[in-house]
Amino acid sequence: MRLDQFIATTSALSRKDAKRAISSGRVRLDGHPCRAAATHINSSATVTLDNAPLALEGERYLMLHKPAGVVSATTDSDHPTALDLLPASIKRGLHIAGRLDADTTGLLLLTTDGQWSHRITSPRVQCPKTYRVTLSEMVPDLALQQLEQGIALRNDTRPTKPAMTRRISDCEIELTISEGRYHQVKRMMAAVGNHVTALHRLSIGVITLDTKLPPGAFRELTRAEVDSVS
Repeated sequence: MRLDQFIATTSALSRKDAKRAISSGRVRLDGHPCRAAATHINSSATVTLDNAPLALEGERYLMLHKPAGVVSATTDSDHPTALDLLPASIKRGLHIAGRLDADTTGLLLLTTDGQWSHRITSPRVQCPKTYRVTLSEMVPDLALQQLEQGIALRNDTRPTKPAMTRRISDCEIELTISEGRYHQVKRMMAAVGNHVTALHRLSIGVITLDTKLPPGAFRELTRAEVDSVS
């Protein structure tokens, strides 16, 4: 990691201000003044800013119960974002692993660990995601069979991978998919002649939304939940 990036990550300074602090001699590397912002530092280096030691925090992993109307973004000028629901003291460096549409509710994972989130979102990994889908019309058994076999989507050249389904009621199902195509669940239901009226993500892999979390609330993942993504 570059020295200026390290300073910006471990202090309240922006990257620009970190460069200024380095060039003005406020930063020491292993006890010696360092004025080169591009200096690469290793994990054993000691860095101080104004004689105060700086250290990287451990990686962070959170689950958030996303409410409707909140966008899955770090910043947005028109809508509240998932990160707006978090205290300023913990949201620095977090990004979203697996986005949800603004009107979709449920499990959202946030982390500072890029490799971990890649294992969730990479098409090669095929991490399963389960949704509770509420529909405008009754879902016939034939439609469930079509979803389980894989179905052609409009404007896509290949069918979806086979899904898993479970009927909850006439107009509500659980649907598990292992892809992340654009608006995939809504398009799958449209392909079988139905319309999604509400969509709620229940789980990603074996990580299930904590039923004790009300909409807008969050908690840290347990070590077992973090380790389940491999």
